Amino acid sequence: MLSFGKKKKSPIDVEQHELLEYAQKRIKQKKRLFSHFVIFLIGCVFLILINKILKYGEAYDWFVWAILFWAFLLVLHTFNVFVTHKFMGQDWERRQRERLVELQKKRISEIQKEIETDFPLSNINKKKDL
Repeated sequence: MLSFGKKKKSPIDVEQHELLEYAQKRIKQKKRLFSHFVIFLIGCVFLILINKILKYGEAYDWFVWAILFWAFLLVLHTFNVFVTHKFMGQDWERRQRERLVELQKKRISEIQKEIETDFPLSNINKKKDL
């Protein structure tokens, strides 16, 4: 059957949408970490070849320091993806968002109280009547 016009969208509630976005974000993080690891391995072999086979800076094994520095960065990346994420993941973001919204609501109510005390409605109505 042919149907023209707007297509019916399957209703996905907000929670499901957030879960899908979260899953996609985690997949992207893990994929980048895996890519970083593969590039690290290839880069290590390349650095060793440059130093030992091509004899660039042969007097000193500088590739060891380069690999150690890169390995440190890889460990930081891994820590960020698997450890930090548990403490500062989706629940932490939600709590922070709710806390900030509450602070904003509180500040708005304080400003409204200040306005009401500085400019009460009864005084404004009296000025209009004159």
